[in-house]
Amino acid sequence: KLLEINPESYTAWNYRKLAVEHYLNLPDCNPDSIKSVLDDELRVVENALRQNFKSYGAWHHRKWVLSKGNSSIDNELRLLDKFQKADSRNFHAWNYRRFIAESMKRSKQDELKYTEDMIYTNFSNYSAWHNRSVLLSALFEKKAEGFLSKEKVLPEEYEFIHQAIFTDPDDQSGWFYHLWLLDQTVTTDSPLLASSWPGHGSDVLLVGDRRYNGSAFSPFSALHSDSGSFPIVLYFNQPVGGVNSSTVTVECGFNKNEDLLWKPLSASNSQTARVWVAHLKVPSSDLHSTVEVSVGHTKGIISTRGFEYSHPSMLSFKVHVQPMERDSSQVSVAESISLREENFKVYGKQSEESIIDSFDQLIIKNGHETTASNWRFEALAKEIECFRELLSLVDCKIGKLTLARLLKAYDAMSYPFANKLVHSEEVLELYSDLMKLDPTHYQYYKDEHSMVLLQKVTSSKESLIQHCFQYKDSVSSAICGPICLRLNNLSLSRMGAFEKLLWVQMLDLSDNELQSIEGLEAMQLLSCLSLRNNKLRSLTALEPLRKLKLLRVLDISYNQIGDHSIDTTRYLCSSPLSHSVGSESNKDETVTSDVALIENWEAFYIFKDFNLNQLDIVGNTIADEKFKSVLVKIMPKL
Repeated sequence: KLLEINPESYTAWNYRKLAVEHYLNLPDCNPDSIKSVLDDELRVVENALRQNFKSYGAWHHRKWVLSKGNSSIDNELRLLDKFQKADSRNFHAWNYRRFIAESMKRSKQDELKYTEDMIYTNFSNYSAWHNRSVLLSALFEKKAEGFLSKEKVLPEEYEFIHQAIFTDPDDQSGWFYHLWLLDQTVTTDSPLLASSWPGHGSDVLLVGDRRYNGSAFSPFSALHSDSGSFPIVLYFNQPVGGVNSSTVTVECGFNKNEDLLWKPLSASNSQTARVWVAHLKVPSSDLHSTVEVSVGHTKGIISTRGFEYSHPSMLSFKVHVQPMERDSSQVSVAESISLREENFKVYGKQSEESIIDSFDQLIIKNGHETTASNWRFEALAKEIECFRELLSLVDCKIGKLTLARLLKAYDAMSYPFANKLVHSEEVLELYSDLMKLDPTHYQYYKDEHSMVLLQKVTSSKESLIQHCFQYKDSVSSAICGPICLRLNNLSLSRMGAFEKLLWVQMLDLSDNELQSIEGLEAMQLLSCLSLRNNKLRSLTALEPLRKLKLLRVLDISYNQIGDHSIDTTRYLCSSPLSHSVGSESNKDETVTSDVALIENWEAFYIFKDFNLNQLDIVGNTIADEKFKSVLVKIMPKL
């Protein structure tokens, strides 16, 4: 009686479960009485659903009863028809329908036809479109008859969705399904190696004392190493797991492959990531050796979607070690590094040629990257033409957004062959328009605009050279590589294109609008970084920098750190610090008894693994004398 009045009382549903379990376990319970009890439960659920057919507890209880296996499911589809006629978008009913179809061994093709009928009844049926995507995903995965290839199915689906979109461009249901179709069109199942550092065919110079006569080497590949090791970075086109000394072998004359420990660089503590790094130890004496890296020749690298890495890759590069030349009488004097305008100069013609010659090695082209099928290009080209036509008839925000996504996808697919982004200017203009037309979603459009701009900047040698500058003192003892990539004053709100920036050691991101630096952990060579005059709101926003072991100079001046008493970064950004700051430490270990450090526990956990020589925090609310003394306690080398 209670549940028929209030189906939301989950305590009552659970109490009924206990009562039913008790009855079914009685010694004198026979099959007929079991069926009678369970049928009575189905009746109670049906009455409760008449009161509220969106009750989570009721639908869950019905599944629980049927899972006992003593009740007929023949009547369930008829019951569902009643509820779906009352509300065709009831996602509870659709979810239950998937459960029943699976229990009845009903074919996914029949269910696909059912979704089609429901969609023709109402194009705005989001649940039906969603169910259609679930069914097609399963059919593609099982390679069912008629669904072996997306080439035939997806173009037909595009034609189907056009009917909904052109009938009512303001309805969201069809647009979400179109976005799913776009993802199915452009996403490759098997993961690929997108880039690496060192690059294939490159010469890496490891310098012992940060001074080198770089005439014979590209400034892209000279690296200071005071730890006796250097990173090998693998950047995949999607998150993968299983990267270890068995699936990735490194052969050289000075290190054993088994000694290498591969670590994922991800925004969470999971064992899957796009970027993996291992540190190769080198001897301190003069060395000239070849290193060969074999990726995926042994199975085991698997994407988060369950697909094997099936395109084995081989990278080869040379390592040259220049040991420390300083004599014992020489005193090391700390130099201040300032990534400001007056400290840079434009490269000369000879230096430009050196950079351009090295560009192809920096951005590794995957030797096994499959040529995109013609149907993919044709499908995208047809969709682009279609939506340009739509926008000529009606000014539609989501139409502009979809066109921008299509153009981005087309450029990304054709880039390995065309070596340029044909539509970047048009995409940037579309996102600029959307920022004005739809201020509610301004930040999303701004982030997308930033990503496209970065892809454009890094897409060619000519555009990249415009942002490469020489630091005033190219033989400074405080830095090794004289190249600084200056992406300052570009109004960037988000970083991207990391696969093309693995080589960067000095990076100037000042005078932008960055609230998050997620992804920066991929840039393992960074030694100098300026984030001056951005919009970083808290110390937790610096979390990606904890993984940059070579970082020595950091400028976070004139941000908004300390402005807000509540750290909203925890909830706005996908940082592992959101819920687990300090979780990697030993709970039994007494971290510190210092009151100042306890009061600034976030600073302690962020900076404790840093090895900084120089940190600029001026212009932040948090930057008082007390906080400076805390930083010196955490990082004595400052």
